[in-house]
Amino acid sequence: MEHGPRLRADGTAAFRVWAPRAGAVTLWLDGAEFAMAPEACGWFAAEAPAGAGARYAFRLDGGPPRPDPASRRQPDGVHAPSALVDVDALPFRVGRWEVASLERAVIYELHIGAFTLPGTFDAAIERLDHLAELGVTHVEIMPVNGFNGVWNWGYDGVAWYAVHEPYGGPEGLARLVDACHARGLGAILDVVHNHLGPSGNYLGEFGPYLVEGARSTWGEQLNLDGPDSDPVRALVTGNVVQWLRDYRFDGLRLDAVHALADQSARHILAEIADTTAALESELARPLLLVAESDRNDPRTVVPRSHHGLGMHAQWADDLHHAVHTAVTGERDGYYVDYDGLPDVARAWRDGFLYNGRWSPYRRRTVGAPLPDTVEGHRLVTCIQNHDQVGNRPAGERLTALVPPELVRVAIVLLLASPTTPMLWMGEEYGETNPFPFFTSHPEQALGHAVSAGRKEEFADFASWRDAEVPDPQDPRTFSRAKLDWERLGTPGGQARMALWRDLLRLRAEHPALADRRREHVTVHAADATTLLLERRAGSAAAVAAANLAGAAVSVALPAGTWTMRLDTQDPAYGADGERASVEGSTLTIAARSAVLLVSVCQASVCQTSVCQTSVCQTSV
Repeated sequence: MEHGPRLRADGTAAFRVWAPRAGAVTLWLDGAEFAMAPEACGWFAAEAPAGAGARYAFRLDGGPPRPDPASRRQPDGVHAPSALVDVDALPFRVGRWEVASLERAVIYELHIGAFTLPGTFDAAIERLDHLAELGVTHVEIMPVNGFNGVWNWGYDGVAWYAVHEPYGGPEGLARLVDACHARGLGAILDVVHNHLGPSGNYLGEFGPYLVEGARSTWGEQLNLDGPDSDPVRALVTGNVVQWLRDYRFDGLRLDAVHALADQSARHILAEIADTTAALESELARPLLLVAESDRNDPRTVVPRSHHGLGMHAQWADDLHHAVHTAVTGERDGYYVDYDGLPDVARAWRDGFLYNGRWSPYRRRTVGAPLPDTVEGHRLVTCIQNHDQVGNRPAGERLTALVPPELVRVAIVLLLASPTTPMLWMGEEYGETNPFPFFTSHPEQALGHAVSAGRKEEFADFASWRDAEVPDPQDPRTFSRAKLDWERLGTPGGQARMALWRDLLRLRAEHPALADRRREHVTVHAADATTLLLERRAGSAAAVAAANLAGAAVSVALPAGTWTMRLDTQDPAYGADGERASVEGSTLTIAARSAVLLVSVCQASVCQTSVCQTSVCQTSV
């Protein structure tokens, strides 16, 4: 059930395609045609002289040429013939590499087209040293598979195995992954298997790849459990193998897995997990699977050995939503489910805030409790990402919604947590350019439909119903999304960078902040404006405290001797107001600020390397 062509050393290529709806299939290869031999279960095969770069397509029952469902390259767009790729000749130079484990991961999400002005893989390479110096360990790249048009978020892909040509094609992607590894950065690719885009999807002509009449929010559903679904599942798992093996990615982020409709005894996610585990053994390097799911289902990250789905981690939106409501005060749409700082505390401790709770927004009970055996690093959290920014009407970043002092508080609430933090591109220096939804569908009717549909998406948000929504098809909508890297060199940009850098270093080096066990979180105070949380690891301890009020507030510290390690009111971070102070067991926090304190080291702690760093300057 292996989809796609294979080049051979003798100058020929073997072509295979699953097309059970066709009585006959003809291979079109650089203008010549070859009859394909039918095989069992709807497969067709042919061999012909061909090398890398050769164009090919399939004619189904004499119809027009169609691109390969498993095409590795679409040089002329998703409607045109496919091209052969020699994956063994991709320009990799790094032979062996090591990346941080998930327990120590700091992820940076980016969109290739908007990350730099040129919007290419090669241009992105020029910014990797910046990320490594900041403290990032993994670069997560939004989808780069083949989609219609020139620019797009990437979730409208129809050529799952191909690499978007304007970004730099297969060779450019290989250079980017290789450059990540040369700097010790892991590379994670965002992949979409829950639906296909609205233009260039020819799968239905080949066979029952899709469920007729069944649609998700974004498009037709994949046939994962119906008749003839085995080859469809093989298309998915084969795609997983391609990215991890041929393009040397260290992990995949699986988009919206709750939209994978599958009633099989072995869910497609479990099959992906099993396939990845086997590949991990074969390649002798760790591989990471991160699922996006809104179900808050613990089974997603429970190992296969314990009858779970076997994902190593999942995106967890609860912490984002809690922090967002705390600093912005928004309670519209799905934010009605969240209660600011008290929910921040619950998200730190429980992982899933909706763990069997009634959701006013969904009008039903959501989630199940996350066992303490599932440590915090299995939850990828953020204060911004492409969804939470881009799904606003105008794509406003947090920097456009709240003043800098509250952004600094949000950063502390993220990085002091036991979860795996993820940065959204540009937030490390306080990017202000928006990231609105954008497309470039060449078909005029489709473009108009996308533009109209975008304006209808905000009915659940009363405050957004009359908001101005940029036209996704307008080229200016895309150009406005590009990062303004000149801001990095400004005093404000450098101050914001200093805060992220210091927090990431402190998080990595202090034992209590490096610990990922949620059960070691103690909530000492949590109300509408004040939060004080303690984390412990052995005899090491750390306290994170925040004050959202407009005046200073005093709170009682837990027992121990504490040293201030970080205050968001430090002028080094761009602040110019009152600072926090400690008198005895009382902590006074300035208005709209957050602090981190650590306990004085005990002998067992001071025998660790942390005491050799600038972070640990407490008395012994």
